[in-house]
Amino acid sequence: MARTGVKRHTDERGITTAEYAVGTAAGAGLAGVLYQLVTGGFGDQMLRQMFNHVLGMLGIG
Repeated sequence: MARTGVKRHTDERGITTAEYAVGTAAGAGLAGVLYQLVTGGFGDQMLRQMFNHVLGMLGIG
């Protein structure tokens, strides 16, 4: 096999699609974790504590 000195151009169009797929999967996973935190007992407690803190800062609670 002799080298002809011609540079080969590789087709990289699929890389962008793969990057979007990985980003979408990561976003969906993060959304699932956040949903579990907010709908679980920890999320309820955290939201109540934040709400009470804001009311305290406003002098209402």
